[in-house]
Amino acid sequence: MIQYKELKTMAEMEQMQELEGRVWGMATLPTHQTLTAVKNGGIIVGAYADSKLVGFSYGFAGFDNGKSYLCSHMLGIDSAYRSQGIGETLKQRQREIAIQKGYDMMKWTYDPLETRNAYLNLTKLNGICNTYIENCYGEMQDGFNKGLPSDRFEIHWHLKSPYVVEKQLVNPENPIALNTLTYNQAGLPAFHKGKQPPELTEYSYSINIPKDFQGLKAASQDLAMDWRLQTRELFQKLFKAGYAAVRLKALENYGKYIFVRKENLDLGGDQS
Repeated sequence: MIQYKELKTMAEMEQMQELEGRVWGMATLPTHQTLTAVKNGGIIVGAYADSKLVGFSYGFAGFDNGKSYLCSHMLGIDSAYRSQGIGETLKQRQREIAIQKGYDMMKWTYDPLETRNAYLNLTKLNGICNTYIENCYGEMQDGFNKGLPSDRFEIHWHLKSPYVVEKQLVNPENPIALNTLTYNQAGLPAFHKGKQPPELTEYSYSINIPKDFQGLKAASQDLAMDWRLQTRELFQKLFKAGYAAVRLKALENYGKYIFVRKENLDLGGDQS
C-alpha cells in the first residue's frame, strides 16, 4: 500500500535526493536548497512503499505579474512503481496542500512529445497549455533528454476553477487534423504535415504524436529531431491563434492532442 505525506525534514530531503539521482541519473538538487524551499512556500509530497520513498513531487513558490503560484518543478517515481497511478495522486495531494497554503495556480513544464506525461497533465488532471518554450533547459545530458532541444509545454493548473474542480470534459467529436502519422520503411513513425488552413478559426484542432518517443529517439535521432521541429511549428501556431491544449487521447499506436480556444474554458475568470 502506498502512503503519501508532505516532506519537511532534512532526512526526508536526503531521501528525495537519493531517489532523484536514481530517476534521472544526473546531478541532484542540494538538500539545503530543497529544505529552504519548503520553509518558504514550497511543497514536496512523498509516496512511500512501506518505509521506502518511491515517488515525490517537488514545487517551490513562484511569482509573476503580481500573482503568486506554485512552480511544480519535479515529479519523480521509482521505475519499479510506475504506471500505478502514483503520479496522479502525488499531484492531487500537492494541489490540496497548495490550496490550503493560499495558492490558486500551479505551473510546471514537460516535453510535449512524451505521451505518458501529456495524458496525466491534460486528460487526468485537467491542466491546460498555451505556452511553448523552445529549448527551455538548454542542452540536457540525461537519458531522457540528451541529443534534442529541451522544448517544453508549460502547464497551467487552475486549482480552484470549475474546469478543474468539476473535471469538465472537452472532447470535440471531429477536430481538424493538422498532421498525420505515417510509417517509413523501417516501421518508424514519421511526421506528415497536412494541408494547412490559411487561418485557424475552427472550434478544435488535433495533432498526432508518436506513442513511444523515447523508443523512436533510440531508433532514429534524425526522425526524433524532425518530430521536435515540425510539431514545434504547429504548437506555436495554435497557441499564437488563441488555442490551448486540453486533452491527449491515448490511441493504440499514437497520441492525439486536442486544442480548443482558451476563452471557451471555464477557468473561473482567470485567463492568465
